[in-house]
Amino acid sequence: MLSTKQISWLKGAVFVLALLPLARMAYLTVTGQLVDPLEFITRGTGDWTLYFLCMVLAVTPLRKLSGWNWLIRLRRMLGLYVFFYGFLHFMTFLWFDHFFDVQEMWKDVLKRPFITVGFIAFVLLIPLAVTSTNGMIKRLGGKQWQWLHRLVYLIAPLAILHFWWMKAGKHNFTQPILFGAILGSLLLMRVVWWFRK
Repeated sequence: MLSTKQISWLKGAVFVLALLPLARMAYLTVTGQLVDPLEFITRGTGDWTLYFLCMVLAVTPLRKLSGWNWLIRLRRMLGLYVFFYGFLHFMTFLWFDHFFDVQEMWKDVLKRPFITVGFIAFVLLIPLAVTSTNGMIKRLGGKQWQWLHRLVYLIAPLAILHFWWMKAGKHNFTQPILFGAILGSLLLMRVVWWFRK
């Protein structure tokens, strides 16, 4: 069992490490080392949204299998990083692809299914981020808060579908299959535990 001080240090380390992908993207862009910075940032922020989504959904299985209950103390921060990188992913689309032209953005969202699905997943992340504070948990009540945050079980398959359709244009399914297998396994474990319970 970790002490409160150890958990604080661990949370600080996770906070800093989670920003390193963004720092790398910014550094490579500013120093002109990228052939296509927009493509790199768009793909990078999308990938890291999925990485953190996997981490969030891995917390409960790891905690149950290992008995490391302190892992639950990291879940909120990891969840906020899902939103953070998802927000950056969306902003690259809105800013660099459409230069904040909301009307053109909506046309793109409605015209291309993979963007539609990704946009829905991002919108569903917003209430989870907004209600992540202790104050919001008290206002909503524990049970209502839990039901709301089960939206992550819908967000995960939508995110995979968004990624799959995006890669389908290039006939590159290796990463979507890998992410799908990981997230599918993490969700399946929950289903098994729910039936046992």
